[in-house]
Amino acid sequence: MTNPSRVSPFDNLAAEYDAWFEEEGRDVFGIEVEAFRELMPFLPKPWLEVGVGSGRFAQALGIDTGLDPSARLLDLAKRRGVNTVVGRGEEAVFEPGSFATVFLIVTICFVDSPLEVLKQVERILKPDGRVVLGLVLKESPWGRYYQEKKRHGHRFYQHATFYSYREVESLLGRAGFAVQECVSTLFQAPGEVRTAEGPRRGYHPDAGFTVIVAAKESALQRGRSAEPANRGA
Repeated sequence: MTNPSRVSPFDNLAAEYDAWFEEEGRDVFGIEVEAFRELMPFLPKPWLEVGVGSGRFAQALGIDTGLDPSARLLDLAKRRGVNTVVGRGEEAVFEPGSFATVFLIVTICFVDSPLEVLKQVERILKPDGRVVLGLVLKESPWGRYYQEKKRHGHRFYQHATFYSYREVESLLGRAGFAVQECVSTLFQAPGEVRTAEGPRRGYHPDAGFTVIVAAKESALQRGRSAEPANRGA
C-alpha cells in the first residue's frame, strides 16, 4: 500500500535532477520532446501529467496541470507555469472523468505500483480519453545502460524499475486500456548523442525512448459495436 506521507526520494535531489535537462541531458530531452510533438495535435484536452516533476516536459508540451509527490520539484514546475497538485499517482486525487489525456512521462518506472497508477488514470479519464506513456524500455540499449547504473547505486536510477514493451502492454490491458499507436526515437547510443533525431512510427526495440498511446478498451468496444454490420451479398 502507498504511504501518502512518505517523502519523495527526489525531494533531496530536486536541483540536481532539474539541472540534468540543461546539462548532460539537454540533447536527449530535445529528441524526446520532438517525439511527443508528433502526437500532441491529435490528443484531446484537458491534459494532465502524472509525475510532472520539475515541469520540463509540461512546459515544453503545453500541459497545464501536473501531479507529483515531490514538493520541491513542484516548486520548480510552478515557476514554469504549471498548475501543480501534490499527490501520488496511486491515490484518488481527481474526480472521475476530469481529463481527456493523461501523460506519464518517465513516470511508470518510479512509482510504487504501475498498475494502480494506470487504474487511477483510467478512472479520471473521460470515456474517450487517452493515456500517453513516455518511457525507456528494459530491452532497449538505453534501458540496459540505465539498469547498469541502477546496479551501481546511481542517485536517480537506484529508485527505478524498468519494464519491457510487452510488460507495459500487459499492465495497460489489466488497467482497461488498449494500445493504439507507438512512436520511437533516440536511436543514437548512450554517450553518443550528437545530432537531432526525428521520431519513427511504431515500436522499435533498438529505440532508446518509446511513446505509447492507449485508449480505454470500453470506448473501443463501443466504437466497434456502433459499426454497421456487414450485410454481405
